[in-house]
Amino acid sequence: MQHYHYIFTGSGLAALMTVYEMLQDEFYLDKRILLLDTDAKKTNDRTWCFWDSQNEFEKLTHRVWPKALFADEHFSRTFDLAPYQYKMLRGADFYRFVFDEIQQHPNIDFVQETVIDFEQMGQHCTVKTQSRSYTCNYIFNSIFRPERVVAQQKYPLVQQHFVGWLVKTEQPVFTPDCVTFMDFSVAQKGNTRFMYVLPMSENEALVEYTLFSADLLEKQAYETEIKAYLEKLGAAEFEILETEQGNIPMTCYPFWKHNQERILHIGSAGGWTKASTGYTFKNTLKKSKQLAQFLKSKTDMRAFHKKNRFWLYDLLLIDILYHKNQIGSHIFASMFRRGQVEPIFKFLDEESSLAEDLNIILRCPKRWFILALVHRIFK
Repeated sequence: MQHYHYIFTGSGLAALMTVYEMLQDEFYLDKRILLLDTDAKKTNDRTWCFWDSQNEFEKLTHRVWPKALFADEHFSRTFDLAPYQYKMLRGADFYRFVFDEIQQHPNIDFVQETVIDFEQMGQHCTVKTQSRSYTCNYIFNSIFRPERVVAQQKYPLVQQHFVGWLVKTEQPVFTPDCVTFMDFSVAQKGNTRFMYVLPMSENEALVEYTLFSADLLEKQAYETEIKAYLEKLGAAEFEILETEQGNIPMTCYPFWKHNQERILHIGSAGGWTKASTGYTFKNTLKKSKQLAQFLKSKTDMRAFHKKNRFWLYDLLLIDILYHKNQIGSHIFASMFRRGQVEPIFKFLDEESSLAEDLNIILRCPKRWFILALVHRIFK
């Protein structure tokens, strides 16, 4: 039975980014590392979008937008994102970059196998796949188990679900340097619904119909709304080049409570997705750096997670979206209607001061957040 220092069960964003951070540090050069995944990670199975100024994956960026638009039924606002830019990074480019780096390090193995079980056994851990077993000092698991969230009621689950079309239009209807961050001008129908547009040119864009709600729709319902939105923009004739469909769990469920001394859940399985927005890339970049440093001096994985005030902010918003889903557009509109936008993105990145937090919070409808806080205190 082969033994490793670290085994990653799953090789998605969190695992690969953590391994990449390890490869930048001499501490890990003599550590045997195994990545296990059913998928070979050779296709563009996803894209990540995020706002940022600069990071070490800058050269992988596929598209960049310096401006963004926010709108609802009452107003529309286009703003400069500086000092940030809105960026798109393709999964295939990221996988290729990290695996090229991995191939230069003989202490790291990647095996394409399905993990069926893993557990801690005293001073080591075991991982079982369909064909063999491995042992290791520590496991980093990114295999998400949604049943843990669904089986409880204390921490609501809001789904961020969407269907997107990459379209090419006959008429130039898109603004190439401006992403449509959230357009709530579409009918809300008792939910929180918006359009999200990533323009590639005046005639080509990824157009997504997105909801923050508890329940999914039939696929045709999303597609009907995308078609209507394109017609509203003036794109009566268009070609669908690609399609996509996704569902991101938005919850403040304490995934870290399932960590053990030698088993750490990472990525979505560890609650690394930003609960209030569903954004993953920036949080994972921060967490992977923290983890690579943590392992150099700590041995108990239960000490890795630190809960902060932003978790409470997210919890209150998720509570509101779950119980009063129809007011979601009003909350986001209150943040973006006026004032500087840089503090909003700083706040969403969990990099703001307490004074800056209060400035953003006071823009929002106070009644619903007070009621959510009272309900949470006495729940």
